[in-house]
Amino acid sequence: MKTLHPAFAAGLVALCARAALAGPADYVHAPTVEYGEREIELKAGRASFGDGSHEQAAKIGFGLGAQPRWFTELYVGLEGGSGQSTKYEAVEWENIFQLTERGRYPFEAGVLLEIERPRDHAEGWELRYGPLLQTELGRVQLNGNLLFEQHAAAEESGQTELSYEWQAKYRWRPVFEFGVQGFGGVGPWDHWDPAGAQSHELGPAIFGKLPIAGRQALRYDAAYLVGTSAGAADRTLRLRLECEF
Repeated sequence: MKTLHPAFAAGLVALCARAALAGPADYVHAPTVEYGEREIELKAGRASFGDGSHEQAAKIGFGLGAQPRWFTELYVGLEGGSGQSTKYEAVEWENIFQLTERGRYPFEAGVLLEIERPRDHAEGWELRYGPLLQTELGRVQLNGNLLFEQHAAAEESGQTELSYEWQAKYRWRPVFEFGVQGFGGVGPWDHWDPAGAQSHELGPAIFGKLPIAGRQALRYDAAYLVGTSAGAADRTLRLRLECEF
């Protein structure tokens, strides 16, 4: 059994203390790569706010384990909300680079790099990047990620924003696992927003992998998140479905 690395444990505790919110269709990224795996993926979510408004988002993509330590995926993103129909919002290219050999260390490490081109070209290019960490305690899998976001070639200059993701999952059975997830953002990475302007959400989550035939499988991941700060949505329901082949 792996032991929890002290530095990782300290970082994860800090993350959990600030559990959080992200976009309705976001999910917790893992640092590991399955070479040769192909997938069609749907990510969707709906966030509800205290004033009665809501927003929804969905992403449809195709991914490939292109190299033993590189997974790449291309998405089309849709967004909508109160008084607005759901429409095309952006194209996103997501890449995960696995840095450590699986099982060799007490933790797994990787890097995320996302490049997004919004429908509104005035926003330029959105870059999202940062370290991904994962470890295990018996049947419990822990993930903690710190992500930076900035815009390039935009009409208006902006600051680099800091967000985070974390997850604790009990691997009961392959077809059904359960745990808790958190997402959030604190504003500029070097000068955080006041606590009331930050977004922090957490809530219960379920996971599983249902075999279909041969290497084919359907993987699911869903969570119900509750806002714990004034800058967060009151409730967010998110779902991720992957068809692997």
